[in-house]
Formats: sequence, C-alpha cells, structure tokens
Amino acid sequence: MGPRSTRTSGLRLEISLILFQVGVVGACTVYVLQPGYLEVDYDSEAVTMECTFSTVGCPPVPPKSLWFRCGTHQPEALCLDGCRNEADKFTVKEILDEDRVFLTVNRLSPNDSAIYICGVAFPNEIAPSSKHIGNGTTLVVRERLFSKEVRSFLIALLALLSVYITGVCVIFTVLFKSKSNGPRSRGTKGSKKKSARRIFQEIAQELSHKRYVESSHQPEQDGTYENRKALSNPGRA
Repeated sequence: MGPRSTRTSGLRLEISLILFQVGVVGACTVYVLQPGYLEVDYDSEAVTMECTFSTVGCPPVPPKSLWFRCGTHQPEALCLDGCRNEADKFTVKEILDEDRVFLTVNRLSPNDSAIYICGVAFPNEIAPSSKHIGNGTTLVVRERLFSKEVRSFLIALLALLSVYITGVCVIFTVLFKSKSNGPRSRGTKGSKKKSARRIFQEIAQELSHKRYVESSHQPEQDGTYENRKALSNPGRA
C-alpha cells in the first residue's frame, strides 16, 4: 500500500470518528455515492457538488449530513451549523425525500481545490453501518492564463479588428466596381464620338458631291448658250 492510499485511509478513519460523535452505533445501513472528479474555471462564481445516499433498514426519520474538506492540512468539518445562508462561503441544500445533499462553494478561488467528502448518519442509531461517508469529490479550480480584464480587452480588440477588416473589404469592393464601370462609360463616349464623326463625314461628302455636280454642269450650259447665239446671227459671222 502506497503513501497516498495510507493517507486516504487515515483521513477516512478520522472522518468516521467524527461521524461517530454525531450518532452512536444500530441496525440500519447507509450507502453514500459521490462523483469522483470535478473541474471548474477560476472565473466561475460558484460550484455545486452532489451527494446521493440510500438506506436499508433505517428508521423513517431524516438523517444528518456532514461535509468535510481534505486539502494540504487536516480534515476540516464544514457547515456544522447547516450553512443555509447563501452569503456564506459554503451553502448546504438537502433534498431528503430524494436522498440527495448538495454542497455549494461560493466565490471560488484556487485555494478551494481540495477533496470534499460527504457523510450521512442517523444520530439515534447505534449500528456502525448507520453512518457512512463517500469516497470524496476532487475539486480542481483551474486558473486562467489571462485575467477577466485582459480577456475583455482582447475580445474588444478582436471586435474592432473585425469591423476594420469589414470596412476595408467594403471600400475595396466599391473601388473595384467603380473601376470596372469606368472603361464601359469611356467606350460609350467613344462610340458616341465616332457616330458624330461619321455623320459629319457623310454630310461633308454629300456637300462635296453637290459641288462637284454643279461645277461639272456649268461649262456645258455655257457652250450651249454660245452655240445658240452663233446660229441666231449667221450674217454677222
């Protein structure tokens, strides 16, 4: 048997002696069950541990529940006065008709990491089996790498960064669309200019054609007039 098992056995024996003071020895039997391990974050406000029990041959009276904490020091009895006030460090809640007992550790700190043992006993019974303790729940309060303030700052920084990235993407999209629309508008203007030039060229060609026709018809008309005049005055010739 190793040193750890010897230490655990010694703790259980010492707690059993404490329970003997609560109820001295009858014929009923009590069984207690606890979760073996529970891990929570340091920023949790509180943690609740559950203890279930069952009885055989015990009187129909409510048993007494006790909680013990085993850390680096000797076992410590918790909530001997009941711990009903939620403002206390520890709060005990019993649901005896369902055979369940709860221990809540308030205002968690890393120092609350320990083994929490639940004990159930019938004070008026004299049998050793009328009291029993669980194997204990190992509570581990895990410390965070960053404090609440640092994590809040990092979350706010990430939010601002996401807003900045979104804004940059929107601006880039708008600029890209405006650049893509620019060549189209230029092409439209160019086509309008080309069409105007074509119309001007067509008008200029038509005017030059008319001038050519007029200039080509003018000599013919002058020659015809002179011939007619010569024929009308033959004697003078």
